[in-house]
Amino acid sequence: MSDPVQHSITTRDVSLWYAKFQALINVSVNIQHGLITSLIGPSGCGKTTLLRCFNRVNERYDYVTTKGEIKILGKNIYDTDVSLIELRKRVGMVFQRPNPLPISVYENVVFGLRLHRERKPSRCDLEATVEQALTEVGLWNDLKDRLDAKATTLQLEQQQKLCIARLLPLKPEVILMDEPCSALDVEGTRAIEELMFGLKGRYTIVIVTHNMAQARRASDECIFMLLGELIEHGRTEELFLAPKNQKTADYIEGRYG
Repeated sequence: MSDPVQHSITTRDVSLWYAKFQALINVSVNIQHGLITSLIGPSGCGKTTLLRCFNRVNERYDYVTTKGEIKILGKNIYDTDVSLIELRKRVGMVFQRPNPLPISVYENVVFGLRLHRERKPSRCDLEATVEQALTEVGLWNDLKDRLDAKATTLQLEQQQKLCIARLLPLKPEVILMDEPCSALDVEGTRAIEELMFGLKGRYTIVIVTHNMAQARRASDECIFMLLGELIEHGRTEELFLAPKNQKTADYIEGRYG
């Protein structure tokens, strides 16, 4: 008998309103541990809203109301004992446009450690952390002699990789990516996708993308959303080749969106 599937994220009947507008409608889904899962669908379908639910970023706005249950590795993130700071350490986020801090490459990587560690890390620990994080995202060889360079002077692709590297010292379990390649050229997109492949397995990655070719190329599973509802969720190859829902087929074939 096979082991039960591990789920990093489980949602049950999640609904969300921006003031009176309902952006998510009873979304229930299980996202598997260690895989890359793409959220696809036309603009305004709720995919970015759902992604931002997973680390409660939507709650920065006081006109947002959320109902339902979201569990990250078995813990309901809406429980009263959940610290948002701790949650966002475990569930890191990468945005559409790279947003490195306007400080050095080195200080970008150690920023989270300086912020969250109760005990001040030693210089030796910080140096090892910087090397490990930059190595994981494929930047160490390029930047090891430029650690004092201002992060905002890097190429866009390097900036986006650095934003991912900034998450890693905090040891997240889940990495959320909101169209991380939308500002990048073809080569930059390929580099970020290869990085995702390298991180897969150690991290659960959830990515919002408008690029259907990218979703097919880079993800293990796909979730198709439409008008705030989850329409279909399955292995990427199966969802693209043999969708179970006609709405999914229509979207994949370009009939709308």
